[in-house]
Parts: sequence; structure tokens; C-alpha cells
Amino acid sequence: MSSGRVPRHAPTRMIAAVATVCALAAAPLAPQATAADTSPYSETYRPQFHFTPEKNWMNDPNGLVYYKGEYHLFYQYNPNGNSWGDMSWGHAVSKDLVRWKELPLALSHDDKEAVFSGSAVIDWDNTTGFGTKKNPPMVAIYTSAYKDTGIQAQSLAYSTDRGRTWTKYKGNPVIDLGSKEFRDPKVQWHAPTKSWLMTVSLSTEHKVQFYSSKNLKDWKLLSDFGPAGATGGVWECPDLFPLPVDGDKKRTKWVLVVNINPGGIAGGSAAQYFVGDFDGKKFTADDKGSYTPPAGTVTQDFEGTDFGKWTTTGTAFGDKPAAGAVAGQGKVTGYDGTGLANSFHGGDGATGILTSPEFTVDSKYLNFKVGGGRHPHKPGTVLEQGDPPTGTVLADFEGGSYGDWTTTGDAFGSTPATGTLPGQQEVSGFLGGGLVNTFRDGDSTTGTLTSPEFTIDKDYVNFLVGGGNHPAGSENPTAVELLVDGKVVHSTTGKDGEALNWASWDVKDLVGKKARIKIVDDHTGGWGHLNVDHIMLSDTKARPVSQETSVNLVVDGKVVQSATGSNSETLDWASFDMRPYAGKEARIQLVDMNTAGMGHLLADRFTTADAPAKSVVQRADWADYGKDYYAAVSWENAPGDKRHMIGWMNNWEYGGSIPTAPWRGAQSVPRQMALRTVNGRIQLTSEPVDSLASLRRERPATADGITVKSTSKTLTGPAAKGKALDIEATFSLKDAERFGLKVRTGADGGETVIGYDTTTQELYVDRTNSGAVDFSDAFPGVQRAPLKAKNGKVKLRILVDWSSVEVFGGSGEAVITDQIFPDPDSQGVQVFAENGSVKLDRARVWHLNSYRD
Repeated sequence: MSSGRVPRHAPTRMIAAVATVCALAAAPLAPQATAADTSPYSETYRPQFHFTPEKNWMNDPNGLVYYKGEYHLFYQYNPNGNSWGDMSWGHAVSKDLVRWKELPLALSHDDKEAVFSGSAVIDWDNTTGFGTKKNPPMVAIYTSAYKDTGIQAQSLAYSTDRGRTWTKYKGNPVIDLGSKEFRDPKVQWHAPTKSWLMTVSLSTEHKVQFYSSKNLKDWKLLSDFGPAGATGGVWECPDLFPLPVDGDKKRTKWVLVVNINPGGIAGGSAAQYFVGDFDGKKFTADDKGSYTPPAGTVTQDFEGTDFGKWTTTGTAFGDKPAAGAVAGQGKVTGYDGTGLANSFHGGDGATGILTSPEFTVDSKYLNFKVGGGRHPHKPGTVLEQGDPPTGTVLADFEGGSYGDWTTTGDAFGSTPATGTLPGQQEVSGFLGGGLVNTFRDGDSTTGTLTSPEFTIDKDYVNFLVGGGNHPAGSENPTAVELLVDGKVVHSTTGKDGEALNWASWDVKDLVGKKARIKIVDDHTGGWGHLNVDHIMLSDTKARPVSQETSVNLVVDGKVVQSATGSNSETLDWASFDMRPYAGKEARIQLVDMNTAGMGHLLADRFTTADAPAKSVVQRADWADYGKDYYAAVSWENAPGDKRHMIGWMNNWEYGGSIPTAPWRGAQSVPRQMALRTVNGRIQLTSEPVDSLASLRRERPATADGITVKSTSKTLTGPAAKGKALDIEATFSLKDAERFGLKVRTGADGGETVIGYDTTTQELYVDRTNSGAVDFSDAFPGVQRAPLKAKNGKVKLRILVDWSSVEVFGGSGEAVITDQIFPDPDSQGVQVFAENGSVKLDRARVWHLNSYRD
């Protein structure tokens, strides 16, 4: 990478867009890299102004420190492959937080330890003795993840050449609690106490601990914080820093960032924060007070001796409400009164459905409490597994042999399995008495199983699959692959569960081709095995069987809204927006079709109301409301006492499956953080660093005074499209229910919708049709962030890169970061309004150069 010179373009004549003419003008687009390019950093989804390593896996940002004119970005890195593993610290530097230069590996894993996340400081006074006062050492404080014991402890390494070479401290570790869930130290100099301050996570306890040291080697525990806020997943990568409120340095508050996975606001990984005070020893979060849900009419509270008019199927819910936990279950909390619906009757292996009588929708919201397993409803599933579709069976693995299929390695054994293998959780969902099961001698075995060649003569390949989620193309896959001409054209993996379920490949475009099925188990770690059965050709797509634990709203026989638990025995509030179904007949169904861990559902207190109830997760504070902003931490020692933050632009729900190569993982743009009073509350806000504007081509396209009514209009002109854009737009509210911009639109119908919903006062990003979305069930969807219009206007800043959007609403109080994987030819921008009109007061669109130019 080069330091990056911004090309200058000659100014062009500006054409104003008026009325409903959606035209923009600016400098013509320079040629952009296409999927056919083979040079580094030109791959189909390669970000152009977000940092990515040239190759291999990257996740959490680490060691963020400024020294001698350089911002250092270390990061979790696998030097040996494109999936998570061999965790080490990669390294990049920048003079402006925009143009990055990748440097050689900084801290490497070894036979004893992996190098997990942490931080870096400049030891100006040489308190460690690792350098001199004239040449103070850069000291990394990281988590040693010991390979033999699984213990996580805090260790040091130091550099005396601006982070280019490193030495691990011989006295490591410097803090060891004997814990396997103790990680991600963030260290800073705390001037009032003239000592080093460490903020570190006890991840599964949902606690942050604070330690003090005079020399970075000897540490004293000060206090801890938590559990608090959202606790639906592990707490990781904490950060603590002060900020003035509304720019008033005499009024300073402290911000504690606690990243959580899963259990984030949009599902999976997210960056939570708390605002409060720190006295040098203890952090105290501001008191938000207790929560009272909206008043309403209770329609079912499960306080009776039976379910009343609600009907049951199966055995999971028993024959009456539960009085708390049932036999074999942990403590259940969060329900009201003495009774609740609890599907743990018979344990997680039992299934069943509890259905309300039909009712006419006459309220705005239906609020209720839900707990239990996190197994969402999946559209297109069926509640019971019927007969397979008609067609040609290629293999059913009955009869005690693999027939003319060929094996390599030892994972498949000499014959098909007959069910669950020794040491394995219960395997279910297969047909007949045989299946492929590569758990022979546990996950450590590997191998392949390949079919004879066959001709594709039907529209679909259907099969049952379960086991590990390690996609084809990752370093060590567990995958079912379809090979045509020796190349993988389709692949599917398990979902880290032993229950098999239907998967299908649409092969209409391959009819008449010769093909093979190859089952690959190349993974020796956790969930390093596959379960496969009943591979067939059919003209009908098999419908997978529901494995949900969910509360569903059913209208006209279809599930229109759904909520699930958070893998917790504590119930929390959830809400259905009933307004779209006013006057229609509906039912509530409590569905437990899951037989795996946390395969049960808890529900209580169904209440009609005029306002939605909010869960703990919704009441928590979030630095970003998108799916792809995690492990967010800030730079130490930045010039001007500014607080810049960056996050891993990915999500552990699907991070290993995103369709990028030879790299996997990107960082967000660095953001300038502030505390502002918004609607009477102090909020952490973020906006892109000012230096990002240096990547803008000289003259933007502009549009003024565009009015759109209940339609979408394409912005025309050569500058009104692109794959790397910086867009500023201001809208005046009229009567449209929803409005905004669509980016990366294309002839294939693909689009990413960036909108504002006036009915809920929310900013949203809809990526359900943004391109490649089928690599994970958790990827497509809509992310929302609360945002109130100001003086009747909504202001947006939108950063569009080759595989992401970052949306900043208002003054940075509502932020949504999402990855997208559109067709490279999808480069359009549209303005839209739904159910009414909106006025686009002004839009400016800049094309952004690559930071490597």
C-alpha cells in the first residue's frame, strides 16, 4: 500500500435538480476494479476505504495507540489462513486514520499460546524498564490463551522501534486468575492516580474488572462492574474513557464500552456502552431508574389451573401452566404472578405447540414476556417432517455400506453410522436406519466421501444435513459439495447442531451436466464433523422442518411476526406491532420444535397496549445498531485528546461464512466519538473522522428540491452511481410513511434500502435483497435505530463501499453498520417514498478513492 495521494479532477459544470427531476452532475467516474481483476485489493467485494489485510482472516482491532506521527492499528489475525485460528496480532499504521500501510506480523502465536485481544500504551516514563526515557517502549498488554489448559491470562510484550519488532516479557503472565474466560485488557495512564489502569472482562460472568499498576507488571484489583444492561452473550473487549458532555470540559462523564456476543441489538455481536462516573477505582453507571411497561389489557397471564381456550399439541407444554421451573430445569425468573407457559416438560427433547383462539386485531401492539432458547422462526419451514419429495435417490446410506461411493481418511469409517456415535450429542432428523456421521473417534478425524458421477436431470438436489458450520472455502471445512467439471458449484454446511434438516440446491441451470457429490470433513476442532442423509434429485424443493422456539403471530395462516428467547431462563419483554393487521383475524402460537440445547420456550403476560414494551436489549445503549460493528475500542494518546473508535465490521453469527477471499474481515471507518444531550439524555455519538473527506473526488454531484411521492426514482448522471460513495442528504418530512435512499441498485433487482420510518421514528437499513445473502440465515434482515426528526428534517450521512454501508443519522446519535455483497454491476442510487410524499432538500454524492491510491 502507498501513503495515498488524492487524484485531482477538473471541475465540471453543476446542474441543479429541481421538482421531481432526479439528475445529478459531477466529474465522470474513473474506471473501477471488476470481478475479473486479479491484482490485490481489486477482488469483487474488496473494501476500498476500509482497512483489510491483503490476505487471511482478521477480527478484533487491538493495541490502538498513537506514537510519533503514526496511528497504530493492531488486529486479531490468522497468519495461516482465511478462517479464525492461530490468533496473532497483525499490524498497520496510518498518519491520518484513512490511508493505511500493512506491516509485517507483530505478535505471533506459538506452541504455548495464542495471542488474543488487548491494547498498547507508550510507557513515557519507562516504568517497566523495557526501554529508556529517551526511547520509551511501546508496551502491548494482551491475553495469553494457553493451548494446553485453555486458561486466559494477561501478558506483556514490548517494542523499542515504533512497534516494528516485539519481545514477549519473560515474566508473563502478569495477571492470572486461573480462568478460561478472562480477556481483552484495555490499559491507559490514569493521571489523577499516577498509575496504569486496566479494564478487563470476565466474559461469561458479564463483569468488567479494574486493576491498577505502577509498572504494568504488578497489578492490584480495584473493583468490578456488572452484570448490567444486556447480558445475553459474553462480554468482551471493554474500553473506558472520559468525554466532555456537549463539549463542556467542566462537565465530563466516563463511557464504559462493553462488546457483547451474542445478544446484540440487531442479533449476534454488538457494541454496548454505559455512561457514568469513574473515581479512580470504581465505575458507577448513571441510574436509568426502573422500567414500567406500557399499560394495557392482559389477555393471557397463565394464572389459571389450565390453558383455558388455548389448545396444545405435543407434550412440551404439559396440560397446564407451569409454576416456575419444571423437573430438571434451572431457576426460571422474570415471569409475572405464579404461572407461565413453559415447554420444558420432558426436557429439551420434547416438542409441542400452544395456540390461542382466533381473535380480531383491534389494538396497536401486543406485548408479552418471552424466554428460553434462541431458535428463531425461519420462513419456509414446516412444523412436521413429512415424506421426502418425489425423485431419484442418489444415496440413502441404508444397507450397511457406502456402495460405490469412495472414501478417504478415517472420519467416515467403513460403513454408514446407525445414529448417534460414542461421545456425541443425540443425532436426530435422519431417515431410516443409516446416515453419514463423521464423528468417528470424535471431531479429530478427517476425510472425504465422494459419489460416482451422475447426470443432473431434475431442478433440485435435496439432502438432509447437520453437524459443524465450517463452510467450503474456509481453511478446514465441514461441507457437502456439488462438483461439476471438477469445480465446486454449490456447497452447504451444518449449523453447529446434531439435528439433520433439509437443504436444497437449485440446479436448473446445470440440467444435463455430469456431477458428483463430495462430503468433506477437514476440521479437527469443535463441531468438526458432519451428518448427512437421503441425497436425492427432485423437481420439488424440500422444505426444511422448523427447529424454532418462538412466539408467532399468525395472520391468514402465515407467520407475520415472531419473537424468540435469548438462551436464558429469564423472561423479558417483547412486542408485536399489530397496526398492519387491524381488523384481521389472528392467532398466537407458542412453538417448540427444537430438541437440542435450550430447546424450550417460556412465555407470559400477553397484553394489548397502545405502545410497545421494550426488552432489556432495547433499553440498553448501543454504539451502533447494525449487524456489523463489534469489538469496538478507541485509540490512546490521540492528538488533541480526541477519542477515535474503530470496530470489526463483521458478526460472529456468520463471520466465517462471508463470501470474501483471499481475506476475510474488515474494519469500520474510524469514528470521532462525543457525548451529546439528545432528547434530554446523554448519548454517545459517532461520526466519520474528518480526514475521510480527503478521499473525496474534488466536486460532488448535487441535487436540490426533489419531491417524490409513493415511488422510487433513479438519480441520473454519471456521478449518481458507484460502488464507493460518500453521501450527505437532508429530507423534509411531508406525509410519507417511509422514505430515504436506495444504494447499490441494479438490473437484477438488488438494492440496499436506507430509510426513515416516520411511524416508529426509526432509521433503518434493509439488506434482505442486497446481493449474496444466502450464506447464512442470520444475514438478511432489517436493522433499526431510534432517531427523531429535528425541526421536521432528517439528516443522513451514508458511506457506501464495495461490501458495506455505514449510515449516520442526525448528529451521529443513530448509526447502522451493515455488510452487503451486491453484484459489482449494481451501482445505482435511488430516492424513494412510500405511502406519501417526501422532499429531498439537498443531496451531495462524492465518489471516494481507494486509500491505497
